[in-house]
Amino acid sequence: MNMRRIGVLLSKELWWGPKNFLFIMAVVAPLLITLVVNLLVGTFFSGKPRMGVADAGQSSFVGQARAMESIILREYDTAEALRQATAVGAVDIGLVLPADFDQKVLAGESADLTTYMWGESLPKDRALLATAMGTLFHSITGAESPVVVQMETLGDGENVPWNVRLLPLVVMMTVILGGMLVPATSLVEEKEKHTITAVTTSAVSLEEVFVAKGLLGWVVSLSMGILILVINSAFGTQPLLLVGLLALAALMAAVLGVILGAFVKDINTLFATVKGLGILLYAPAFVYMFPSWPQWIGRIFPTYYMISPIVDVTLNGAGWADIWVDVAILVGLIALLIGAAVALARRARSRPTLLPGLAG
Repeated sequence: MNMRRIGVLLSKELWWGPKNFLFIMAVVAPLLITLVVNLLVGTFFSGKPRMGVADAGQSSFVGQARAMESIILREYDTAEALRQATAVGAVDIGLVLPADFDQKVLAGESADLTTYMWGESLPKDRALLATAMGTLFHSITGAESPVVVQMETLGDGENVPWNVRLLPLVVMMTVILGGMLVPATSLVEEKEKHTITAVTTSAVSLEEVFVAKGLLGWVVSLSMGILILVINSAFGTQPLLLVGLLALAALMAAVLGVILGAFVKDINTLFATVKGLGILLYAPAFVYMFPSWPQWIGRIFPTYYMISPIVDVTLNGAGWADIWVDVAILVGLIALLIGAAVALARRARSRPTLLPGLAG
């Protein structure tokens, strides 16, 4: 396998790809889906967490909280107004600061702090707000402050908002549209035009054609996945981990696209196949949309391991220790798919009738 030839093939794909309608659809469709979801149910990624404060005195806590760029601060005149705002989700966490709050913590005395938490707030938002609160308390005294938090949860903690339920479906569609559809379409079109036969009868091998087309799908899929997260401010506290997970998900989709393109003989059959595979590809996202269903059902489908780590990091603030098992399974699935793609290329050389149009 020659990297220079792969580079030449990839540059050709990058030049001609954007002129293809399906390539454009793979780029535009995720943006349209994001726009529709936002219009219908609001931003499915929470962006910055919202902290509410009802300050009975003139606490320096409020002034410093205003300056924090990682949170949105909303101020209320009374504790009851704050409580009502938290109950309806206007803020994720509400703090009632007594008039003598600063004096007590500066004197090292115990200060009781009534805190309200919206039951439907995301775990990652709670974690970010807890960190912000700790930082603000420390900034007042310069040391650990004896603050006793009295937490009250408001709203329905068991209800998962529809904007959160739709997240896996939107991300999966973004990754799969670019990663799978772009290389599959490119392969099928070249088979229909018989240009792939001309290419593979030269010095270029079928494996190199597969790699170039798979790389194109991977680049489109990863780029669109990152763009969707940027638009929705959804990188959270672990952007590098999230990009790594997106890269693996895009790689799985791209290899699936290459294998699909190798088997399918024409565009109409490709569309019919993609439509037929839809329920299998997106099943984990549909299971996630209905929390009352047994969630273990999603694990039956291979694409679960593509989306689950991304959702855990994005919405639940998970770290590597929480997702490494699912990531290991994903890597194993990708290795199996790459092995299958290599085997297909070799069989196409030795027995061209197995994969029509891929003679080389």
